[in-house]
Amino acid sequence: MDADIDGLDWPRIEAELDAYGVARTGPLLGADTCRALAALYDTGEFRSRVVMARHGFGAGEYQYFANPLPPAVARLRQGVYPHAVRTANRWAARLGQAPFPTTLDDMLAQCHAAGQTKPTPLLLKYGAGDYNCLHQDLYGAVAFPLQLVVLLSDPATFAGGELVLTEQRPRMQSRAEVVALGAGEGALFATAHRPRRGARGDSRATLRHGVSRVRSGSRMTLGIIFHDAQ
Repeated sequence: MDADIDGLDWPRIEAELDAYGVARTGPLLGADTCRALAALYDTGEFRSRVVMARHGFGAGEYQYFANPLPPAVARLRQGVYPHAVRTANRWAARLGQAPFPTTLDDMLAQCHAAGQTKPTPLLLKYGAGDYNCLHQDLYGAVAFPLQLVVLLSDPATFAGGELVLTEQRPRMQSRAEVVALGAGEGALFATAHRPRRGARGDSRATLRHGVSRVRSGSRMTLGIIFHDAQ
């Protein structure tokens, strides 16, 4: 059974986001939903397919959903956004930035007004030897500072393939975070930047994320990005 998004431990998630720039959500999707979403890779409606090796992004491939999004994907995007925006606006205030809209519909309207009209939720497919280089999912001038990934595969069926984040801190060496997820579990993490408190107040840390090499088996994930693309 899929989780009640409002019933997740949001105080813990928000505290971990503030401390580390990433937080595991706990289970979001049940086994049946995970299987159904994974099956869409071959049967669903997508607007584009990317083979990572062709672009130097890594190895593996992904597909961006077309509108309308599958109901389970739309539900996650709509359901998580009102909670994520609390952290987004707390971070914006600390960094002296304008606040983000409090609803996903208004956030997408802001994207569309800037010419970013293409949906960005996606399915990512990795086999043995595949990986995803460190990157930021920025598709135009408008970007929401958090995004979500959900593991659709059973971790017992593959080895490696962890979510990896690096944080470049001002005047300090970079810090790495490695997150292993359970089936149907999500991780909410910073898209590109977050505030980091230091002795002189808040500074702006730069984050990138990727996926470590899948050593065996195959891994499929759902990515939920809250801003649309050009």
